[in-house]
Amino acid sequence: MSERALITGASGFLGYHLIMAALDKHLDVYAAIRKNSQIEHLKDLPVKYVYLNYDDVDAMSKILADNAINYIIHAAGATKAVKQKDYDHVNATYSVNLAKAVNMKGGYFKKMVFISSLAAVGPSADDVTVITEQAHPRPVTAYGRSKLLAENELSKVAIPLTILRPTAIYGPRDKDIFIILKTVSKGFDPYIGKFLQQLSFVHARDVADVAVQALFLNESGIYNIADGNSYNRYQFADTAKKILNKKALRFHLPMHLVKVLAYFLETTNGWVNKPSVISREKLHELAAKNWSCDISKARKELNFSPKYNLENGLKDSIVWYQNNKLL
Repeated sequence: MSERALITGASGFLGYHLIMAALDKHLDVYAAIRKNSQIEHLKDLPVKYVYLNYDDVDAMSKILADNAINYIIHAAGATKAVKQKDYDHVNATYSVNLAKAVNMKGGYFKKMVFISSLAAVGPSADDVTVITEQAHPRPVTAYGRSKLLAENELSKVAIPLTILRPTAIYGPRDKDIFIILKTVSKGFDPYIGKFLQQLSFVHARDVADVAVQALFLNESGIYNIADGNSYNRYQFADTAKKILNKKALRFHLPMHLVKVLAYFLETTNGWVNKPSVISREKLHELAAKNWSCDISKARKELNFSPKYNLENGLKDSIVWYQNNKLL
């Protein structure tokens, strides 16, 4: 009988790639989804569905035990919320409750991998220092703070645990970074402010591969996950333009105007208790000068070897979007 892996956030962008990577390793996949999750794209995959109440540790423990779950990859979480407490509840409390639901006495459970974020440590404090796992955390958003809280609280739960901190994830099925590709394809190449930036990216398949790989290794701890390269702020769009064979007008929006727009969106969305796509706080992340990170620890201890750099990763992504008539 194959070993069993529970993947949370299974209906999402990264969740799909995690499922595919787990199936490639011949794991029996249990996909944790919500009752209203869109799962049409999963219908032909050999997965079983479970519905978790993350507020109920006992109920989750029964589901894990009844299905003899050997591994968990916890990728579910909130990337947009109105208040810090909302981020904390979903990203930290839910994660800790799931870890507490694991019954180590049964002897069947082996490992949990938690998908955190480079946002938990925050950008480098200067233009040249590369982010390592030893860097003092300085998250600049509520999302980042909630992920750091989750990391700290999970580390107190006595289960085998590996924490991954991927940088900006892109790839087929992504909806967030895809906005940049769609904007470039329409002939526009906008930026916030006019300053230098160093950025890092990672393809979803590389994140999924290392997450599944980590299940079978004894190593625990925190690992930065990126493609191993550092890119200036223009390289993403320049690479996309080259692949799309498009020209796009590059322009820089003054920071003070973007802040006014962010304030307006925060205010109007606040009237209906809805998170804003762009907030003044989010600008701290978008305008940070250095998101370059070191992945040597993951290379050494998790045998992480990224298959995609920005050029072949974007080419793979753009082909998928074009085939699905999204670009």
